[in-house]
Amino acid sequence: MKKLRNTLKLAAVASFIATFAGAAQAQQKTEISLSRQPGIFYMPTHIIEKQKLIEKHAAALGLPNITTKWITFSGGGAQTDALLAGGVDVLNTGTGNLLLLWDRTRGGVKGIVATSAQPMTLISRDPHIKSIKDFTPNDKIAVPTVKISTQAIVLQIAAAEAFGADQWAKLDSNTVQLGHPDAFAALSNSQHEVRSHFSIPPFTFMELKNVPGAHVVLQSADVMGGPLTQAQFFTMTKFADANPKVIQAIRDASKEAQDLIRKDPKAAVDIYREVTGDKTSAEDILGWLKEPGMMDYNLEPQGTMKFANHLFKVGTLKTQPKNWTDYYLPSSSDLKGN
Repeated sequence: MKKLRNTLKLAAVASFIATFAGAAQAQQKTEISLSRQPGIFYMPTHIIEKQKLIEKHAAALGLPNITTKWITFSGGGAQTDALLAGGVDVLNTGTGNLLLLWDRTRGGVKGIVATSAQPMTLISRDPHIKSIKDFTPNDKIAVPTVKISTQAIVLQIAAAEAFGADQWAKLDSNTVQLGHPDAFAALSNSQHEVRSHFSIPPFTFMELKNVPGAHVVLQSADVMGGPLTQAQFFTMTKFADANPKVIQAIRDASKEAQDLIRKDPKAAVDIYREVTGDKTSAEDILGWLKEPGMMDYNLEPQGTMKFANHLFKVGTLKTQPKNWTDYYLPSSSDLKGN
């Protein structure tokens, strides 16, 4: 009888192991869905898509059957909803969205690698607005996602510096949610109520060139004291745990794409224009890439802890990270982030 009980226990353990292994195997995927937003912030992702770099590096790691599907969203909020709903596997979007999901899922969402830290610019066509102190309660500021987008949070940090630490939310009520293309269209329409936009490239340059009276009110580097990562890959940790080679392939693909942008900007711009259908001339885009901070495509997260500390201080984050590696996967811990 004792021998029978032992045999049954061993069978139960074996059954549990088999079930667990089967579940883990079921989570492994061959088609990976990834999302991004419009703009040359996301140029590395266009190169990755066109040259099938994730597929290439996954095959080198022993996964020859990986395919990718790319989806473009107008803002980070829609992307995070899609990730939590299981509609996409991996996002490429802003630091604010990463930190909020990391906090709300108690570490269930983490970063893979950064892809871009290009500058953001608050632009206005209103001649009365020269600094953020000039905004009245009726002046609207377009941001990709109210309160949680990178632009919205940088605006909070700027407000705290301009009006006092307890006034960090002073301009929240001024913000309205518009994707960058829609915000550009609003600024271009002299009758539209939205006359200011916290913009990213290429919309920054398009607005300054094409919108009458458009001028710079604020630069993100002035607020953050240096570059701030604006785009990074991140995912659910359960997806990362089930697909470690895919995570490595995304990192390797990102580095190869960033290297191409630095080594051959013309080729990178041609790919960007082909994938996106952007009709802007290659010469204009290459000119933009020569502007200060515009070639800041790298794997290391930059400025994210200052960002996180602000969010914790104002109560948006319930958990204060001790280091940037708290909200990035262990596979990125060798990078020199901040």
